[in-house]
Amino acid sequence: MIDPSPPPLSGEPQGRWPFIRDVLILQVKLLIGNVHNLVLVPATTAAAVLDLIFKSDRHGSRFYRVLEWGRRADEAIGLYGALDRHDEKLKRGFTVDSLALRVEEAIAQEYAKGGTAASVKAAVDRVFDKLRNRS
Repeated sequence: MIDPSPPPLSGEPQGRWPFIRDVLILQVKLLIGNVHNLVLVPATTAAAVLDLIFKSDRHGSRFYRVLEWGRRADEAIGLYGALDRHDEKLKRGFTVDSLALRVEEAIAQEYAKGGTAASVKAAVDRVFDKLRNRS
């Protein structure tokens, strides 16, 4: 008989707060994914129509360009990142998980220093500025 319970996850210790964090981040990712799909449906349709009407290098070049953009966005959302995080450290690329980790680290550092809400906000702003400058 197959055991229906998920395999034990290695890495991070299991506790209430990491679980709550994973649930909240999943909900944010699902919302981002819905917006992603809402944009991708008309974008791929429009690109396909343009490919049918106007000649380009090859059939479907606009469509496949939009599709590649969609793939990269989907990978950045990383819907199942909570599972990956238990097996290895988060990659420092631009993903929702790495963004959440950086914001979490900035807040924790300010809290450890006895920072105020203003200093926590400034630390989070610095994280977003670094990401914006890198992309």
